[in-house]
Amino acid sequence: MISVLTEWASLLVRWLHVVAAIAWIGSSFYFIHLDLSLKPRSGLPQGVQGDAWQVHGGGFYHMVKYLVAPARMPDGLTWFKWEAYATWLSGFALLVIVYYLGAELYLIDKSVLDLTAPTAAVIAFVSLALAWLAYEALCRSSLGRHEVALALVGYVFLVALTYGFTHVFSGRGAFTQIGALIGTIMVANVFVIIIPNQKKTVAALLTAKKPNAAWGEQAKQRSVHNNYLTLPVVFLMIANHYPLMFATRFNWLIVAIVLAVGPVIRHFFNSRHEGKGSPWWTWGVAAAGMLAVGWLSAAGPADIGARADRVDVKAAQNAILARCSMCHRNEPVWPGVHTPPKGVVLDDPDSIRRHARLIEINAVRSSAMPPGNVTGMSAQERELIATWLAAGAPAQ
Repeated sequence: MISVLTEWASLLVRWLHVVAAIAWIGSSFYFIHLDLSLKPRSGLPQGVQGDAWQVHGGGFYHMVKYLVAPARMPDGLTWFKWEAYATWLSGFALLVIVYYLGAELYLIDKSVLDLTAPTAAVIAFVSLALAWLAYEALCRSSLGRHEVALALVGYVFLVALTYGFTHVFSGRGAFTQIGALIGTIMVANVFVIIIPNQKKTVAALLTAKKPNAAWGEQAKQRSVHNNYLTLPVVFLMIANHYPLMFATRFNWLIVAIVLAVGPVIRHFFNSRHEGKGSPWWTWGVAAAGMLAVGWLSAAGPADIGARADRVDVKAAQNAILARCSMCHRNEPVWPGVHTPPKGVVLDDPDSIRRHARLIEINAVRSSAMPPGNVTGMSAQERELIATWLAAGAPAQ
């Protein structure tokens, strides 16, 4: 009964997480687009940066933005914050349900570092808080006044963390952790800077005081950071379902490329929205980055050497039966696993041959299976399987 409840909790929380993320990303992208498309013109009210006309759903909208705030506060204000909060809360709940409670399968790889489940969960949680504190310190330092320098230091910071995570957690765990870390920074920007600064502005206006323009500038800075981080974090959350991304030799380098490609793509759209032209070169850079990711993903896991000279069909099949069939069978015997993952059964030679392509992706071209290498599949066993697959997965 507990396993059923856990499965349903995972599904419902994941659903909430996706819905909330769509709402947050949608509103974020919209307001960045709106902000960049505003044009100054004569006849606008005092304190207005610019305006824009938009059409949607059969209606016309006239949008204006005040540099600080209007002289008179409106009776009602719409606050965009709960999308961000719901995304992080549901994401953290999912992190606990899947990765912290299932650490042995999804967060830990004892061939990387021999950790207990509680230790791995504590390291993962503490790293979220410490990384955010470091980011906040960078933004508040003198470096924060130099956008390009801050971006470069922030990029190196995230890549270094990714490299470190791949030497502490499993590949899947490292990808999820860096994604969760970036998501934490983004929602902290909303919770700690953007919304409080907006509230301080409103409070000042209600008491007939002049708001500090620096509050808006600081909030804008963090909003721009969130804008450029969105595409990488979405990629990372999707990529932990694709073994050739997270469970290969250069997984940390793949993340480094994605952290560069995502902002480049956003630059294209931001430039168009701002009326500064269409920098088509960005798509060339993005394509080159994705080709590099594809090439790196084909490098395979680090512990796979040269394939054996002779195909030993029986040994290859026995390795799969010994290391995989405790989960991939009609009635799994691994604790907590009650049905074969993704319906894949690997408990006899015929079923093993039928799923040869999946075995190649998950156990030869990557080290995703067994998850966290919990059953201790050796490099020699992977080489046997690789040789068998290269020969066309013969029956005998």
